Amino acid sequence: MKVIGITGNIASGKSTVARMFEALGARIIDADEIARIVVEPGEPAWKEIVGEFGKDILEPGGAIDRKRLGDIVFGDEARRKRLNEITHPRIMERIRGLVRGYEKEKAPVVMIEAALIVEKGGLKDLIDALIVVTADEETQIRRLMEGKGYSREEAVSRLRAQMPAREKMIHGDYIIDNSGSLEDTRARAKAVSEAIGF
Repeated sequence: MKVIGITGNIASGKSTVARMFEALGARIIDADEIARIVVEPGEPAWKEIVGEFGKDILEPGGAIDRKRLGDIVFGDEARRKRLNEITHPRIMERIRGLVRGYEKEKAPVVMIEAALIVEKGGLKDLIDALIVVTADEETQIRRLMEGKGYSREEAVSRLRAQMPAREKMIHGDYIIDNSGSLEDTRARAKAVSEAIGF
């Protein structure tokens, strides 16, 4: 079984590209989805996060308001680091469990879609190759403003809080530019899938 990492900065379109690979036969493990699950009310990470950041980050039903928490941590490196210390080990544990499950199923290709593969390095021992999805900065800003309702300033600050894409690309075995049309991106994804061998 081949395990491939797929990463990219916010609004680069890595989820869109992951869905393209899924259509080509890859099994996808979405780290963002797992990150949402591990912070659900009642989960150990939820209790720690509320203890650390206070009840003001909660929605009326008790779920964590991700935008409110994001506003706190994106402007503060120490707070962001603390949030990652709480969530990261639990996310990693679940990802490893899912990979083991797919291995038992004899899935030919599993892709782990995660924003921080390069920065955190915790998946390096698991993955056989890394795909980095990129998009030009203006495209990312537009996607954040349209898709998330951020102001331009908020969108730029989210982008600046991440490792620069050019730095991330150095670590990639395959690069997919997702700045253009979906057809262009789909063609690039197909070429990469052929190079990987599925």
